[in-house]
Amino acid sequence: MPLIVAIAEYIPVHDMLRVREMLRAQKASRLVGPNCPGIITPGKYRIGIIPIEQCTQGTVDIVSRSSTMIYEASGATARAGPGQSLVIGLGGDMMPGTTMQEALDTLLTHDQSEAIILIGEIGVTSELDAANAIRRYRKTTVNPKPIISKRVPAGKDMGHTGALLSPSEQGAEAKALALEEAGAIVVPHLGMLDGTPQTLFL
Repeated sequence: MPLIVAIAEYIPVHDMLRVREMLRAQKASRLVGPNCPGIITPGKYRIGIIPIEQCTQGTVDIVSRSSTMIYEASGATARAGPGQSLVIGLGGDMMPGTTMQEALDTLLTHDQSEAIILIGEIGVTSELDAANAIRRYRKTTVNPKPIISKRVPAGKDMGHTGALLSPSEQGAEAKALALEEAGAIVVPHLGMLDGTPQTLFL
């Protein structure tokens, strides 16, 4: 399936609604982004702007709505030893071309990885959808991969259009709880990926 990566910012929401409808009507291509850092498989290919020097070939998949956190997680897993197999930056906009659940569904069946790091934000329901996917995966898989989730604490300023919490939406704590209940390991900061790899990556 041909892959389209859009790193551009400030694409109007109404334009993305139209793009998403067009994408859903066909199966010839997939869009990652907009407002994303792209995708990288270290040592093989990169589409986008994820720094190559942050990445090393390895066995951990990373999917994130936050570009900055992707760089941090890549550096942490490189220092800790396991490295990365596939890194996907979804972008922080309200209308992503690929949702967190869609990316996670791909990574759960990715044979080249042994663990998955999931990095979410406040706003929209993508992490709750991902929790449901994790729950289904763990129920139907004999030896499931460990899934580590990074949560952003309440009160943290976010700059993405998708990181807006409306009164009807659940916040960071509710998302973290849903992921924990689904079987993910939720960590408060990415330093834990660097400091305790024996716990998180075995």
